[in-house]
Amino acid sequence: MSSLSFLIPIAVMMGIAGLGGFLWSLRNGQYEDLEGAAERILFENDDKPLGG
Repeated sequence: MSSLSFLIPIAVMMGIAGLGGFLWSLRNGQYEDLEGAAERILFENDDKPLGG
């Protein structure tokens, strides 16, 4: 029972930290262009040789 009194606050703090990280990423615009990187990989014209 004493282990629960130690683990529950740690779990709550980890949840708050995860929520804080998610909200921080929302405010910094991490989710604004979800399709851009995937389309850039497919349609970018690089004329460099593959060997180096």
